[in-house]
Amino acid sequence: MSENNFQNILPKMPELRVSKNGYEIRTEILRQAQDLVGQEFSYKWQGWEVSQEKDKDGKLVTKVGMPEFPGVDKVLETAEKMYSFVNQATTKK
Repeated sequence: MSENNFQNILPKMPELRVSKNGYEIRTEILRQAQDLVGQEFSYKWQGWEVSQEKDKDGKLVTKVGMPEFPGVDKVLETAEKMYSFVNQATTKK
């Protein structure tokens, strides 16, 4: 009997799926939110702008449009949005 046929005869082991607890889920969502916010800042940083123009007196004015670095509040706000999405009941069909 070939090895391939032998594998078809043996019973397959049941798949073991370990559910994550609430702390693990929130930690994972927080990590994803941090990555998302950091990536968004990175994209904005790459495209920040410097412009120069003269004011009404003829003086040269330099404006720097740098993005603000996202703090903990922005990460938590994003994580809360993601977590509320995960907790929504799937009633749409």
